[in-house]
Amino acid sequence: MRKLFLAALLLLCGIPVQELMAQSIASANMPEPPCIIYKTRHNYDKNVAVILSADKSKIISYPHPRDVFKNGTLCEPVRLARRYRLDRRGIGPNVAFLSITYEEYSKLQSAPSLEELEAMIIDRNPIKKMYRCDFPDAENRIGELNQLIKKGCKACKVL
Repeated sequence: MRKLFLAALLLLCGIPVQELMAQSIASANMPEPPCIIYKTRHNYDKNVAVILSADKSKIISYPHPRDVFKNGTLCEPVRLARRYRLDRRGIGPNVAFLSITYEEYSKLQSAPSLEELEAMIIDRNPIKKMYRCDFPDAENRIGELNQLIKKGCKACKVL
């Protein structure tokens, strides 16, 4: 419980806590984040994602430059079968992509202002298809995930 409180406090202060949170989730036997797979209208693999409000009029969530890494690598999505991608960052149906790449963004000292981020949006409606799958440890089971995709994602929930 202490780790979760500390992680929440660090997050509120803008300090990256992904690794600490992953350890806390594992030690608390909490479920993993959902497996999100998606297709986009264009290739945005290297572009930073932000989350928009339900009406897509404003940014409601964006990463700090230190939070675009997972296990020491940039959070670019994993390429899957049939042009699907496996999310590694935490996106959803209201995602938008910025003109700045993960690599460029990771080198910034602090996150740009909301106004600057808004000006960087290159696509407010990039998603063609998106699914949430009950597929634990997806990054380590890409072959199985590709088989699920080839079968039409019938076991997944449309988002």
